[in-house]
Parts: sequence; C-alpha cells; structure tokens
Amino acid sequence: MNQNLAFADYAVFIIYFIVVSAYGYSVYRKRKQDEHDAKAYFLAEGNLTWWAIGASLIASNISAEQFIGMSGEGFFLGIAVAAYEWLAAVALIIVAVWFIPVYLKNKIYTMPQFLKTRYNESTALIMAVFWLFLYVFVNLTSILYLGAVAINGLAGGEYLHVIMIGLAVFALFISLGGMKVVAYTDVIQVAVLIIGGLVTSYIALTTVGQYFGVGQNAIEGFKVLMREAPEHFKMIIPRPTANSSQLDIDKYLTFPGLMSYLAGIWIINLNYWGCNQYITQRALGADLQTARTGILFAGMLKLLMPLIVMLPGIAAYVLYQNGHLPQLVGGKDGAYSAVLTFLPTGLKGLSVAALTAAIVASLAGKVNSISTIYTLDVHKKYIQKDAGEKQQVNIGRIAVFAAMLLAVLFTWNDLLGIGGVGGFTYIQKYTGFISPGVFAMFFLGMFWKRTTGTAAIVGVILGFVLSVLFNEYAPALFGNETLLYTAYPNGKGAFEIPFHICMGLSFFFTMLAMIGISFAGPKVNPKAFEIDSEMFKVKPQTTVLIVITLLVIVALYVKFW
Repeated sequence: MNQNLAFADYAVFIIYFIVVSAYGYSVYRKRKQDEHDAKAYFLAEGNLTWWAIGASLIASNISAEQFIGMSGEGFFLGIAVAAYEWLAAVALIIVAVWFIPVYLKNKIYTMPQFLKTRYNESTALIMAVFWLFLYVFVNLTSILYLGAVAINGLAGGEYLHVIMIGLAVFALFISLGGMKVVAYTDVIQVAVLIIGGLVTSYIALTTVGQYFGVGQNAIEGFKVLMREAPEHFKMIIPRPTANSSQLDIDKYLTFPGLMSYLAGIWIINLNYWGCNQYITQRALGADLQTARTGILFAGMLKLLMPLIVMLPGIAAYVLYQNGHLPQLVGGKDGAYSAVLTFLPTGLKGLSVAALTAAIVASLAGKVNSISTIYTLDVHKKYIQKDAGEKQQVNIGRIAVFAAMLLAVLFTWNDLLGIGGVGGFTYIQKYTGFISPGVFAMFFLGMFWKRTTGTAAIVGVILGFVLSVLFNEYAPALFGNETLLYTAYPNGKGAFEIPFHICMGLSFFFTMLAMIGISFAGPKVNPKAFEIDSEMFKVKPQTTVLIVITLLVIVALYVKFW
C-alpha cells in the first residue's frame, strides 16, 4: 500500500488541471466583449443555465470542510452529521420557492444591497464589513488550510506551503475571469468531485469488506460498517446522562440530538443558502424559473453528498478501531486522507483531483463574492463613487488578489488554530456567531412589512452579542442548568452549551427584540417589499422536483432514525 502519489496520479491530476484551465479560458474568451461590464463580471447576468447554477452551487459548497471536515465528523459522530446535507436540500426548496422570488422581483444583486433597499445604508455597511471578515478569516482561510493539509499528506507531507500557494494560484486563475468563468468551470469541478468522491467511497467499502473477510464487495462492506459501528448509523444522538462518558458528551456538544432540529441546524442552512452572497450570487442573474430549477437541482445533488464525504469517515472509523488503519494521523480530520491511501495508482490521482476541484471551486467562488461585496457595496459607495464599469472590474480583481493573499498569510502557520478544533466544527461554530442575527434580519425583512431599520441594526448586533454570550460565558455567569439550557463538561475543565442550542437561543431573543422595536414604528415600513401570492406559485415540473426530494429525505430518516 503506497501512501504517496505515483507518476500516474500526477498525470491524472495534471490532465484535470489542463482541462479545467482550458475550458475556463474558452469561457473567458467568449465573454471578452463583456470584459469591462461590471454586472457581467460579478454576476454573469442572465447567462447561466439551470444546470450551471445547480452545479456551481454544489461545487462552491462542497470543499475541504466537507471532504476533510465532514468525513472527520463521520469518523467521530457517524451518520448524524448527514443532517447538514439532507436538511440543506429542504432549505434549498424553501429558498427556491420563497426567498429567490423576493430577490429577483426587487432586482437584488448583493446581500448588502438587499439590506440598503429594505432597511438603510448603516445596516448594509455593517453587514458588508461583517461578511468580508467572515468570508476572509473563517471560510477562505479554513478551506485553504484544510485542503492544503489533506493534499500535502498524500504528496508525502513535505510540501504544505507549496500546495497552499498552488491552490491559491489555481483559484485566482479561475476567479479573475468573473462569475461566468467560475460557474461554468464549476460544472467540470462538480463532475470530477462526484465521480472521484464516489470512487473513494466504493474503494473504502470494498477495503472494509476485504479486511473483514466478506470479499471486495461494496454492499457487503456497508453491511460490515452497520454491524461493527451501529451507533454510527443513528441520526439522533442521545442526550447525556450522569453516567455518560466524555466521548458521548463531546458528540452531543457537536450535534445535540433532537435539539439540533429545533434550533441551530435550520438557522445554519437557511442563512447559508438563502442569505449568503457566496451562494445566492449564482442565481441572482437568472430568471425565476431558471434560478428555481438550478437551486432544486443543487438540492437533489445534496442528497448524494453524505455518500461521498461522510461514508469514508465511517469506514475509516471501523478500520481504525480494528487496527487496519495505522496510517491515520491528525485525529478525525485525517480520516479522509487515510482512506485515500487504499486507492490504486491513477484512481488516487482522480480522488486528489476531486478534492482539489472542491477546494479550488470554493476558493474561487468565495473570493468572487468577497470581490463583489467589496467593490459594489463598499468601494463604489464610500471610496470611489464615480468609478466606471472598467474601474469596478479592476477593483474587483485587486480585491480578489488581496483576499487570497490574506488567506495565505493567515494559514501559513495556522494562526487561527483551525487544525486544533476540527475544520468542520470551526466553520460551523464561528459562522454561527453571526447567523442568528443575520437570518432574523433577512427573514423579518422579507416577510414582515413592519420591520424597521433600527430593529435590523439592533438585531444583527444583538444576535452576535448573544451568540458570544451563550457560547463563551453563559455557564459561568448563569450556571450550568437553567430553564433555557443545560451546559455539559467539555473535557477541558469548563462547561459548554451545544452551539446549535446557542444559535437557537440567540435567534429567539433576537427575533423578540426586533419585533418589539418594530412595533414602535409604523404598521407598514415605507421600505417594505411588495409581496403577492403570484410570486410564490410554482410550475408543475418544479413541484415534481420538490416532491421527489422530500420523499427521498423521508425515506432516509425512516431508515436511519
């Protein structure tokens, strides 16, 4: 078993690089006439097909945090972590039916623009700065760091910084062409990551079957996983008792059973898929039916993702527990890389290409969104108000370089401690600090005409403050057992509230505050959006996609509850 890459693996990877680069350049050449059209650069306005939108959503979403982080949580928690993916499909239905019509009817191109149109400039500026910091110092850095660590482990462990720079440069090469280049290269990227991911899962299952004497059979290997780790195939993690081990408590802190479904996981998904420039940008330039179909197509692809990004982690757990995975290093986040070592020469290169595709697509999409927000919502409005189309595109490209440079600098020696807490948890937890306030502000702004600008500013700030309070200080200030929460020992000498519950509490109190403040204003805010029932009607083919998705999700939960 060769843990490092061979010549054939490098050959497969180089072919992937050439194909993506050549296709991206051809797309760029076709849009050359729009070289200095700002909306064409930032949004590919009106030019994306439904399949390009759906593929781009998945390629930008599935990255190192899933391949490395979610596989690691599969190793640690099991199938419970699949809820992030399966409920994302439900969230995408909600976004397609109710959120996107509001954006498109009001010609919204960026999320800060939504806030300015619905509330005021102060709210838009505060959130533009929030998002820029979040995208650069949480999302961009974690994707780059986790991806470089994973690929470095397969390349021999001596090229971390070279790989880090290579990923950054590859992403820059794609993103400088604008959103249309990003989106259409994402079609190739998502095909590579799905095929490569499925190959990895298949090899993982056949390897399990081989080691446990049932033959190189993927189905038999899956049965071995269910037999050897039955607790890893339960969607609901039980609440700890006085006799629970620290391991069981740690699992509950990461994913607190039914409380996750009543609190945090919906806020995470609806905020991520519906109020996130990085995601919604792909659909904001299309017509309503194209945008809806693309989003629902992405939702159907999400149903496959646990098979690709979580199952290898469970396979790694079973192999490791039985002494068949000595190459596992770095804790749970090393599970995916360890499984890749079982792949034969050539296929290993395909899987590394899949991992690279996910990383590069996410990096390119993220810096494009950073560039869009900075250029349209900060620079154009507050620094260079007379900037023309050509200047905006150039400013956007400078912002792309600056964001990627910052990401490289902060991940060079892991200054943010991403490797210490686990990549997936790092992203979910720190994104969750602003998610409650942001989602409350968007939700009320879309669907309650009375919501005021003052309530929005209070909401986003209060949501952040409450998130910090519940996550970091509440047990010490108010005790470990209250009417609102139970805090559990975290194994580090302190007590902690599960962060999903923290998000739910923050969201609840933020909503109360915003509603209370809004009642002091007019019954209908002058800036409220006009909404009519016709906006939310769906065509029969859209209904079919929704029903199929929901039936599959129900079947999965019935099987693994």
